[in-house]
Amino acid sequence: MSSFRSLVLVATVMAAMSVQPGFAQTKWNLPAAYPPDNPHSENLVLFAKDVATATGNKLQITVHAGASLFKAPEIKRAVQTGQAQIGEVLISLHENEDPIYGVDVIPFLATSYPESMKLWQASKPTIEKKLASQGLMLLFAVPWAPQGIYAKKDLNSVDDMKGLKWRAYNVGTARIGELVGAQVLTVQAAELPQALATGVINSFMTSAATGYDSKAWESMTHFYDTQAWIPKNITFINKATFDALDKPTQEALLKAAAAAETRGWKMWQDKAGWYLDQLKSHGMKVMPPSDKLNSDLKKVGDQLTADWLKKAGADGEAVIAAYKK
Repeated sequence: MSSFRSLVLVATVMAAMSVQPGFAQTKWNLPAAYPPDNPHSENLVLFAKDVATATGNKLQITVHAGASLFKAPEIKRAVQTGQAQIGEVLISLHENEDPIYGVDVIPFLATSYPESMKLWQASKPTIEKKLASQGLMLLFAVPWAPQGIYAKKDLNSVDDMKGLKWRAYNVGTARIGELVGAQVLTVQAAELPQALATGVINSFMTSAATGYDSKAWESMTHFYDTQAWIPKNITFINKATFDALDKPTQEALLKAAAAAETRGWKMWQDKAGWYLDQLKSHGMKVMPPSDKLNSDLKKVGDQLTADWLKKAGADGEAVIAAYKK
C-alpha cells in the first residue's frame, strides 16, 4: 500500500512539473507544399531538429510536407488564423495580396544567387512589415533554382525567338513571349512532357529542375542558363504564438532560423548545379546566353520591372532603388 502511495505521489509531482513553464512541452505543426525529398522540405526538417535540440525537446515542430496538411495557397491563411503555428510558402503565390510579395519573380531583375540575395535584403524590411500587419513574423527565406530558356535551335538574340511556340505558365512568362514576338501557349507543368512530345511547343522557360523532371532532352537540344529569376520560399510564424514563448525558446528559434536560411541557400546552389549536370549528361547543350541575347533579355526585364512598379507604387520603387544602389 505504501509502495502504491509512493507511486501516486511521484506521478502527481511529475504531472505538476510538466505544467510548469520550464517543463512544458510545446508541439507545433509546420505545413509545407513540396515533396519530402525536395531541398526545401529537407531543410525544414533540419530546422525542426535544430529547434528540438536547442530547447531540449521542449519545442517540437512536425513538418507536414507535400501539402498534406494544407494546400499551398491555404498555408499562409492557416498560420494567420492559428490553425497552424508556423508554415512555409512560395511568397510570390500571394502577389495578388500585395505586389511586394512578387518582387523576386520580376524577370531579369536578379539573375544570380548573389543578386537574388541582394534583392532579398532590399525587399526584406518591406515584406516583414507587410507580414507583421497580417499577424505574421518572418523567420527565414530560401531560394529555388534559377530559370532558363529551353529551345531546339541556337538563340543568339531575341530576334531568334520570334515565331517560336512558347510555353507560358504564369503572367510573367506569357508577357515575355509577347514581348519577344513568340506564339504564346499556356501549358502547366503536368502537361509539359506531352506538349513537348507532340510538338505543341518548341521553347519554354523554367528551371533545370523542371527540365529534368519533364525529360526535356527527349525533344529539346539547348538550355540557356539565363538565371532569369530566382523565386523564394519564406518560413513564418504566427506572431502571437512567437510572443507567447519564453525568451530562451525565442532565441533558440531565431538562431535555428538563421542557420536554416544559410543552409537552404547553399543546398539550392549545390542542387541547381546537379540539375544542370543532369541535362548535360543527357546530351543537351547547356550554356550561358550570348552577350547580345543577355542584353536583349535585360531590356525585356526593364519593361516587366516598369509594369511591376506601376502596381507596387512607392513601396516597390523604394525596394528597387535600394536593390540597384
